[in-house]
Amino acid sequence: MLHFDESMRLLDELQVNEYKTQRLYIMDALGYVLAQDIVADHNSPEFLTSAMDGYALKYEDISLGKLPIDATNPAGNENVPTLKSQTCIKTFTGSLMPEGSDTLIPIEYVRVEDNSIIIDQEVQKGFSVREVGENYAKGDVLIQAGTKIDFSAIGVLASLNIVHIDVYQKPKVAVVSTGSELLELGEIQTSPSQIRSSNNYTIEAIVRKYDGDVISCGCVKDDKESIYSAIDKALKSSDIVVTTGGVSVGDYDFVKDVISELGASVVFKGVRIKPGQHIIVAKKDDKFIVSLPGFAYSSTVTALLYVVPLIQKFQKGNHLPRYIQATLKEPFVKRAKKAEFTACNIALEDGKYYVDFAGKKVGTSAIMTNMLGDIALVYTSEDDSSKETGEAISVLLV
Repeated sequence: MLHFDESMRLLDELQVNEYKTQRLYIMDALGYVLAQDIVADHNSPEFLTSAMDGYALKYEDISLGKLPIDATNPAGNENVPTLKSQTCIKTFTGSLMPEGSDTLIPIEYVRVEDNSIIIDQEVQKGFSVREVGENYAKGDVLIQAGTKIDFSAIGVLASLNIVHIDVYQKPKVAVVSTGSELLELGEIQTSPSQIRSSNNYTIEAIVRKYDGDVISCGCVKDDKESIYSAIDKALKSSDIVVTTGGVSVGDYDFVKDVISELGASVVFKGVRIKPGQHIIVAKKDDKFIVSLPGFAYSSTVTALLYVVPLIQKFQKGNHLPRYIQATLKEPFVKRAKKAEFTACNIALEDGKYYVDFAGKKVGTSAIMTNMLGDIALVYTSEDDSSKETGEAISVLLV
């Protein structure tokens, strides 16, 4: 089996040859990844602009202490008055600064008497004046391709009068759960050997969270013909096929054989990782198959590690779970000579991350309830050992 780091390297080297893009109205593009650079076609602001309500004046006239108000300059005024020497113009937030002025003194800093201002508090030259290009300058790349569109990007796009943008299509991810023991939601249990299918729903939720479009393929019985048919159909309608179960070494684990018969090239099979060592990543043209273990915790962790990066790859995105350093609030027991991902509770206290394992059960890779709460995954490599309270440890935020 591969070293975990080697599996990550191989995954990172996988290429998508043809990227699919689409043009969307900016509000419909929320959550998509930008496929073009957004370049400013003008300065913002284009002219000197007031940043507050106050009085526009020439800085050298502040020393006079008292200035007559010569005119009023509301926001949106097309006929901006010109400043006369040793006077001021009442100017509002967002108004263009009058020609000849270089400073704005806020209304809070003056008193008005007999249509003149008496300056109670002086300001520095250029105070409350927005310079040309303060927000952005013509030719600036404001949003780079590969950026996930969020509310701030929407605001910038609108300010540029950009109505439609090119984004990467979210890859279609087909999810297939294999196992004759699986029951669909709502299906009546007729045998104690039957279990409720949950992996497919967990994987679908992960796909949605990390920007993929889900194709739900439901459950497939443990016979080779059914599995072949399901994966073949899924592969034709999607960019990524994710299967759970059927990848171990049992008599009814047919997924690995089906992948080969479908003409997909196995990138790697088996990784020294806990949970989820029985994992397959395969490629056929510009499509991928990721076969995950059947235990719930195993399939969840391996989906985060191996499916999410492929979803991002189709969008040239980099919106992945990230690793941080945290401090242990209790000892950590290293249980396997493998790369290990252990569910933990995480908290941010005084700007630092801390983890503990309160309420987390030790057992098989089927304990999905360990993923409930404010959780993250403690990551330890093959060479790591147990750690004591207060030590730093690597944590994957999910």
